[in-house]
Amino acid sequence: MSMSEGYVRVIAFGPIADAIGSRTSKVEWRENLSIEEIILELEMGHWLGQGLAVALNGERCPLDVHCQRGDEVALLPPVSGG
Repeated sequence: MSMSEGYVRVIAFGPIADAIGSRTSKVEWRENLSIEEIILELEMGHWLGQGLAVALNGERCPLDVHCQRGDEVALLPPVSGG
């Protein structure tokens, strides 16, 4: 079992990456871990409700989707402009 199997990899873009201080992070995986919980664990909860988009393994998805070990979650900041 490799180390990455116990984690979910998080890739952040734009101002979210700046706020986290890194473009990529790892969050320890646990049973029934949702994307929303990952966002809260990274202390990025203030982005919720601001148009934050998320993708799981490259596919856009809702925040309540549960992750598996080794998944990759992307945090996409709201698109500004008209």
